[in-house]
Amino acid sequence: MRMTKEEWESAQHISIRLLTEQDIPEMRELFRATVLTVNSKDYTKEEVEDWASCGDSIEHWKELFAKNNYIGALDEQGGIIGFSSMNTEGYLHSMFVHKDWQHKGVASLLLSEVEKMAHGYGVYKISVEVSITARPFFEKHGHKMVKEQKAKANRLYLTNYVMKKELNY
Repeated sequence: MRMTKEEWESAQHISIRLLTEQDIPEMRELFRATVLTVNSKDYTKEEVEDWASCGDSIEHWKELFAKNNYIGALDEQGGIIGFSSMNTEGYLHSMFVHKDWQHKGVASLLLSEVEKMAHGYGVYKISVEVSITARPFFEKHGHKMVKEQKAKANRLYLTNYVMKKELNY
């Protein structure tokens, strides 16, 4: 994956670590703020509010942690600036980058790390469901759209895309 010079320089100050349930409060805030601001350019106010509410339940987050392995990108102070997750079958469940860290290489770094996770699991294909907002990023990184669909957020059905990427080791 190719990064711009600016993305590379920003990424030099980012560390990656496995996340735990203790990180849920910080992840919830990041998820909510990102959806409400970044995704508001592609979805209505009602849609982003409904989507953001999906992160309100601590129990839901714990269920996600039981099914997926989460990694976080951290700034120099140790604050979470992005996170992603993958399960052992190669399903990339989430990829969210803090609204103030967009276009600085965080998502590219996280994607590189989850691809390493997939390799460790012996997975040769990554599947992911992405928002309208995230689709160009995933296409830029070799993911192909399989289909457009309507996925249920909390109450509403939002447009997103099923995408896949074949991994070559």
